[in-house]
Amino acid sequence: MTRAKKIKGRERHISTDTLCHVVAAVVHPADIQDHNGAPPAATKIRSLFAWLRHLIGEGGYAGEKLRGVLVERGRRTIEIVKRSDRAEGFIIMPKRWIVERRFVWLGRCRRFTKHVEAPISLSCAQLMIVHICRVLRQINQTAF
Repeated sequence: MTRAKKIKGRERHISTDTLCHVVAAVVHPADIQDHNGAPPAATKIRSLFAWLRHLIGEGGYAGEKLRGVLVERGRRTIEIVKRSDRAEGFIIMPKRWIVERRFVWLGRCRRFTKHVEAPISLSCAQLMIVHICRVLRQINQTAF
């Protein structure tokens, strides 16, 4: 259950490239806050992309816990993209919209709105399968 929203479910941390393709994903119960769930995601990104040096994240990833993990595992930096306190209405955040768009596309899948997978590992695998299907659909549309 999410502490702030008081809902049951899953928390998904995804990493995308600049073309909005999911390159890494970590799924855990929704009762874990973003700043606590981010270090396992950073560790997974590091194991897949050792050459990567700079990450971009949202305000939930701010804090010393994630920065400590990044420094401990090599010279990596994180840029936190936050919404201005003075901003009113909808504002497109630089770079962050890429990941937000992917969450919207993944949200179109019923399995992600209902959280029907019992084990978390199955939920993570389903996330990657849905992403692969989405990419194949995009390729098919541009091919003809």
